[in-house]
Amino acid sequence: MAARIGYRRVYEETSAQDGQRVLVDRIWPRGMRKEDAHLDEWLRDVAPSTDLRKWYGHEPSRFAEFRRRYLAELTDSAHREAAGHLRELAAHDRLTLLTASKDVDHSQAAVLAEWLGRKRS
Repeated sequence: MAARIGYRRVYEETSAQDGQRVLVDRIWPRGMRKEDAHLDEWLRDVAPSTDLRKWYGHEPSRFAEFRRRYLAELTDSAHREAAGHLRELAAHDRLTLLTASKDVDHSQAAVLAEWLGRKRS
């Protein structure tokens, strides 16, 4: 399944290989018109909590701890339903997770792509 899950910036051009396009940010991307985003869904409830997002501040030196905290959040009641829905989407189609973050490799989209790609027992 991992090869079917990608992530990138929402500002990039769409691709025929995108499959389902899901924005995983809590806040709408600055300067992006909704009709220009070409989204299938906006799952803001799967995004990191506001407190975690503000603490992280996209500081790469905090990424490992951000990742740990965010993975824990995905199992809490505030995130569980949206995370399950994202798993369902990933099980049935190619999925591209979108974020406005400039450093996509140190974003929640990267963490989610890895998390979704893991085998569930």
